[in-house]
Amino acid sequence: MTQITSEETRAFKAALEAQGFLLPSGVRGVNGFGPAFEDILQRFNALVSRVAADDKAEELTFPPVVPRALIEKMGYLGNFPHLIGSVHSFFGSDAKAREMADQASNGERWEAALDITDVMMTPAACYPVYPLFSGKLSPNGRLVTTLNWIFRHEPSDEPTRFQSFRMREFIRVGPSDVVVAWRDQWLERARTLLLDLGLPVESDVANDPFFGRVGKMLAANQRDQKLKFELKVPVISSTDPTAICSFNWHQEHFSSKFGIQDADDRLAHTACLGFGLERVTLALLKTHGLDTTLWPAATRALLWP
Repeated sequence: MTQITSEETRAFKAALEAQGFLLPSGVRGVNGFGPAFEDILQRFNALVSRVAADDKAEELTFPPVVPRALIEKMGYLGNFPHLIGSVHSFFGSDAKAREMADQASNGERWEAALDITDVMMTPAACYPVYPLFSGKLSPNGRLVTTLNWIFRHEPSDEPTRFQSFRMREFIRVGPSDVVVAWRDQWLERARTLLLDLGLPVESDVANDPFFGRVGKMLAANQRDQKLKFELKVPVISSTDPTAICSFNWHQEHFSSKFGIQDADDRLAHTACLGFGLERVTLALLKTHGLDTTLWPAATRALLWP
């Protein structure tokens, strides 16, 4: 579990809570969001939609849970077991229900009365999309956008690290050259967008938080091939800036699992980019201050057109 170590970060979190931007729940990394926070978040998401409008991405909506079988097929249990969120429920009798309630009332452990269900918490906004691409694509492939709640078990006191948060994602699938060109175009487009908002953004090669010793090799390979980029802004640390936007090129990883072929009957490539909406909002508040009426005119013009 990550704990706050910087006095500046503690002060930032305290101010966010005092002014109603963050609403603490009593569980680390689980927060509600006040109206001023949500207004900024929704306006940024709308700005992204305006910037991407000419791309004509298909807009799909999914619940915050996915089939357990999908998580198993993705290999998530092996790569990220430390982040999973499994959904359990009660399947027992009246007597077992009373026993469970009594245990809870007595402050005893009661979760043994629950059993696993067919769903798990969604760990990545793009995951529900790939099964829909199975089969042969048109020559131009497909482009999808979605906004989803994500769960990752990372309890933390840091105000930028939530267990449940929202990602606005775009997912591109098609021939490798088309997918890579799209990723590179969006890398510059997203960087320009964030700079126009007055954020001191920088780009960096990155890796996913793979688990264990094998995970270290996977992470090194991901960095060596430059499969993942992040756009970062100082929020809780000037020396270790926070990733607020990420780009992943999966090559044939997902297309091989779901039989996704391009128009020439080859395995298609996939890539995604995601804006962490809460993190972008926090980056704006950290950079420009908690009084949005005092933000730079250029920033306000983009968010409050």
